[in-house]
Amino acid sequence: MNSPLRSISAFAATAAGDRLAPFKIERRSVGPRDVLIEIDYCGVCHSDLHMANNDWGMSLYPIVPGHEIIGRVVSTGAEVTDLAAGKRVGVGCLVDSCRQCEACEDHLEQYCAKGFTLTYSSPTKDPGGLTFGGYSKQIVVDRNYVVTVPENLDPAATAPLLCAGITTYSPLAHWKVGPGMTVGVIGLGGLGHMGVKFAHALGARVVMITTSPQKGEDARRLGADDVLVSTDAQAMAAWAGKFDFLLNTIPVPHDFNAYMGLLKRDSTMCIVGAIGPAAALNTAPLIMGRRNVAGSLIGGLKETQEMLDFAGRHNITADVEVIDIATINEAYGRMKRSEVKYRFVIDLATLS
Repeated sequence: MNSPLRSISAFAATAAGDRLAPFKIERRSVGPRDVLIEIDYCGVCHSDLHMANNDWGMSLYPIVPGHEIIGRVVSTGAEVTDLAAGKRVGVGCLVDSCRQCEACEDHLEQYCAKGFTLTYSSPTKDPGGLTFGGYSKQIVVDRNYVVTVPENLDPAATAPLLCAGITTYSPLAHWKVGPGMTVGVIGLGGLGHMGVKFAHALGARVVMITTSPQKGEDARRLGADDVLVSTDAQAMAAWAGKFDFLLNTIPVPHDFNAYMGLLKRDSTMCIVGAIGPAAALNTAPLIMGRRNVAGSLIGGLKETQEMLDFAGRHNITADVEVIDIATINEAYGRMKRSEVKYRFVIDLATLS
């Protein structure tokens, strides 16, 4: 077993509302099933901002955010035989689970009955007592929670696939989106732009549903076949009952009822963006059309690998702006104001 890795450079918030600043952490020794990864890029997810500010009341400090990690293998434990030094790998939103419950046995670790271990801000036996995320130079992760990354993909632009990508791919795969289907993606942001790309690659007719007509040109560039402005009552009426599936990526609570009439009978709107209470749901459209409203988290490790392999075959990456880690607080401010198309990614070479 290697000696503990000490004085690893990172950026952290030490209390709710604090600006992120340089911070030193320790990583655990590399155990028999562990992989030591030198981090090249880490995506900036809106949940990083929420967790840094304790907006959800669950943050543990100090907090080193980052769960969209791309890097290279430095070394592995003796029982890891399928990853060599230099291999490009990724780490997403979770780094452990109970491995015994029905969900884990079904490769759905994101629904672990006992609760999975977050990549950051979860209690752990590691040095410091908490998991520390990808705003750092290195990370040690159990092999079961490491995925491999196709070499043909731009590593910086691939980082957001570890959260935004799998969050949108998983429901599209679960509801078997494919040729002959009409799919609406509601909201064009970090999640929505990935939803458009994946739905298009899966062969569906893709309609971008937005409140902003000016986003139409960009939506078509990303792969949308049509654009539906949801504030246009006449257009919404024309599209009523024509969608096989709706992927709702709006990141804040909103009125879901406005979209229910777009669904065909026996079709589903899946919520992936908004977490928490929302406006009262009118059940009449559900009952009268046997329609469904569902939710979806990320994917399990098996499905995340499937998603990356699919992205490699179709050359799918996120639209990103690569930043210096010293500008992370400014990036958070811009993210709050929706001033990025469509994800920030930190170049960890800028962390000394």
